[in-house]
Amino acid sequence: MDYSYIKALHVVFIVTWFAGLFYMVRLFIYTKEASAKEEPAKSILTAQLLIMQKKLWFIITWPSLILTLIFGPWMLYLNPTLLTFPWMWLKLIFVGLLTLYHLQCHAYYKQQQSGIFKPSSFKLRMFNELATVFLVAIVFLIIVRSTSGLVWGMIGLFIFAALLMGVVYIYKKQRQTMAEKRDGTIPPEKGPK
Repeated sequence: MDYSYIKALHVVFIVTWFAGLFYMVRLFIYTKEASAKEEPAKSILTAQLLIMQKKLWFIITWPSLILTLIFGPWMLYLNPTLLTFPWMWLKLIFVGLLTLYHLQCHAYYKQQQSGIFKPSSFKLRMFNELATVFLVAIVFLIIVRSTSGLVWGMIGLFIFAALLMGVVYIYKKQRQTMAEKRDGTIPPEKGPK
């Protein structure tokens, strides 16, 4: 098969793998939040979300990971000179970390399918943003490919990750404040006198 077809298939399955990971962790968050609702909403929502998780995980996300890990090494086999570049090794490290992220998602999946909802929705939101950091790192490494730009790219990646985590933290505080106002646990803010 021609190298360009292998490359195209690799990119397609990377895209579907990331799509599956992004949506899967959102489903973990929704399922965690549904588990805290009153009956009958709790049972109905949780059952539906668990079905959605199972279909997404085994029909899209796992097959995409497997096909990505088939077509990627196939590309390296057809073009081994790629392994002479430092950016490629750094990219492979991030792909390895992304694979570990996928396996952690699988652990969360198994827990939730068993009715265990350990991580808080805030922790899951933070975890969800980690996939974004991997995506940005991998795409920039592939597109920029500059050895001199690697250092600046890594510094930028850490700044991006910190900003992303800060936004999630601010979102958490805003949700908490709105929930407290709605539930009446704190008095509404006073307007100007």
